[in-house]
Order: sequence, then structure tokens, then C-alpha cells
Amino acid sequence: MAVSLQELGAHVSQATAGAVVATSIRLDELMLETTPEKLIGLLTFLRDDPKCLFKQLVDVCGVDWPEREKRFDVVYNLLSLKNNQRIRVKVATDEATPVPSAAPVYSSAGWFERETYDLYGVWFSDHPDLRRILTDYGFEGHPMRKDFPLTGFVEVRWDDVQKRVVYEPVKLTQEFRRFDFLSPWEGDHRPLPGDEKAGEKGKAS
Repeated sequence: MAVSLQELGAHVSQATAGAVVATSIRLDELMLETTPEKLIGLLTFLRDDPKCLFKQLVDVCGVDWPEREKRFDVVYNLLSLKNNQRIRVKVATDEATPVPSAAPVYSSAGWFERETYDLYGVWFSDHPDLRRILTDYGFEGHPMRKDFPLTGFVEVRWDDVQKRVVYEPVKLTQEFRRFDFLSPWEGDHRPLPGDEKAGEKGKAS
């Protein structure tokens, strides 16, 4: 399979005239790296070329690399039912540079791109309806970014006096600590629930 994937990668690289920046094979899948300017042309070629026929967009997802200048990777996972092959297309971008929407090529991209925008903040230009899809209205930030706090920025509760849902800044009742329960100095020395049964069995024997 690795040889055929190498041949496919060479075919796509040669036929798309510089759209492919790099190729690699991981987990028996071909991975192509491209740029936002060449993305739509590459996806269209992968969908329509007789040697490719990747007609199904399985998923669009994001990856966050905060230490990089272009901190986000947008990853497109494609499937060819005809050839029983999968391929992965990856585009690098930053917080300000939009990625063209793949919705004109794959209709399912609209929902996947909304999720990537919601969770990572990647902007997709020419998207027909780029709105948040998982978080609530008025949500601040993008929760899958690695610099997003685990506690979030606001907490939601029902106010019985106002008879509505209210948003308030997160307030922690105590300072966050990282407990090491296996440490003999920090662990809980009290018997854990169920330990008394083990003692009873020992006495019975």
C-alpha cells in the first residue's frame, strides 16, 4: 500500500502545479500539505481526478500549535469509496488569515467548518453561514485553543429572582491544587471505601 500511496502523492503533486507543499505517509494514509490560496483547487482535483475520486469529505478539524507563527492546522479527511483509500489535506494558518470555505466543493464542509470556527477561531472566507455551532450565544473565546482556561471565563446559572439564565465571571472557591494521591506525603491516609471488606475477609480466613 505504501508504494501506491507514494505514486498517488507524486501524481497529485505533478498534476496540481505546485499546490502540494509537502507529502508524507502516516498510518497508511497519504498526507498532503497545501496553502490557503491553493486549497480549493487541490480539493476539486482530488474529488474529480479519475485516479483519486475522493468524493466524500469525512471531517474537517483543527489543531492548535500556540508556539508557531501560524498556530493552526486545518485538516481535511477525505475518503474514496471507489478506490478504498483515505487522504488527509492540511493547511496552516494564523488567527488573522482566513481559509477559503470548502463548502462549494463538499456540501458537508459547512457544518464541519462552523465547528472548527467555534472551537478554534479559524475564519473561513466565503462560508455561507459561519456561526457558532456548539457553544452558546454570546460565548467568549474558543474552548479548544490550548491557551483557553480549563475553567472557562464565565459560568451559567438560573436566577430564580430574575427568572432567566445569567452569565457571571467564574469564581473558584479555592485555589487550584494538583494532588498526587500516590504520594505518601500528600495522599489521603484514610481507608478508601471498600477497604473494610478486605479486612473482614482476612479475619475470616
